Amino acid sequence: MTPNHSGRFWRAGDQDPGALAGEAVAVIGYGNLGRALALNLRDAADRGSRVERLIVGNIEDDYARQARQEGFTVVPIAEAAAGSDIVLSLLPDEVIPDVFASTIAPNLSQGAAILFASGYSLAYGLVIAPEGVDVLLLAPRMGGEHIRTRFLSGEGFLAYGSVEQDASGRALDRLLGIAGAAGALQAGVLELDARREADLDLFVEQTMGAAIGVAVMSAFALGEEAGIPAEAMVLEMYMSGEMETVFAAFREHGFFRTSELHGPTAMYGGFLRTMELMLSELPSRFRQTLAEIQSGEFAQRFQAEREAGYPSLSQAQAMAAEEGPMAQPIAQAEARVRSLLNGAKPRG
Repeated sequence: MTPNHSGRFWRAGDQDPGALAGEAVAVIGYGNLGRALALNLRDAADRGSRVERLIVGNIEDDYARQARQEGFTVVPIAEAAAGSDIVLSLLPDEVIPDVFASTIAPNLSQGAAILFASGYSLAYGLVIAPEGVDVLLLAPRMGGEHIRTRFLSGEGFLAYGSVEQDASGRALDRLLGIAGAAGALQAGVLELDARREADLDLFVEQTMGAAIGVAVMSAFALGEEAGIPAEAMVLEMYMSGEMETVFAAFREHGFFRTSELHGPTAMYGGFLRTMELMLSELPSRFRQTLAEIQSGEFAQRFQAEREAGYPSLSQAQAMAAEEGPMAQPIAQAEARVRSLLNGAKPRG
């Protein structure tokens, strides 16, 4: 079977320095990601990537007030879309379909560009972009806080990117212009289409992420049953910072090579238990998860979750809280360890 390689890898220097000349840019949504990218695009002028005009499109809420306090012109979303050449749609995935259909798409000018920070809406048929506009993807591989700090440090951030529709003949120049100004080209942008970006993002979140979640919660519960202090469990699993060094070693040395760095006991035990899990139902569950993602079933379920008022998501958020009727022992143990590490007297 031929490996399915991705496309080009764009770096600083691949962009046309004048790609954004005369282009008015709108950031739709001033949340975690929107704020970071808006600030980066504004500050890019100090680094030679000038955005001629930059505005924020947002409903009247706390995010809009914050944007104004931080020096941005904030206008209604429809007005931002109508008056801009490049529109960055940075709303939550499940919110985009309604807002795009009702407010953004009807106001896009012929020859304008719409840029998404996730392939989700495009991949699963939740939005249909008008003909006559460029459709771009620039999907950062980290959250807004790190996008901003890495821009300020000069490191930049990794991202996936693609041209999904080129109506103007300048779609790639526009994509690389925004990527360079935002800070992505400093680290690099790997070409990946919206469908594969969305499949990949959801697949890793719902397989590797879920497996880590089950592993942490199961180990914590069983450790407590065995008489191991809750504080020691969370410290050993992740609060000591050791797990961060493991993932850093994956990046620097490779996944398999890293196992040798932890000594024979860890390598043997890890190999033994990994082989046992590979023979369990875990791989088949992962395969089923991928099928549900690729078919669009998960996207439909998430849209239904929104329409129902987020009952499952609200339950998850309540469980994640350190206090309250649904607070979990692991979160309370984390709070006590955090107090110890900060030198404060722990509660409880």
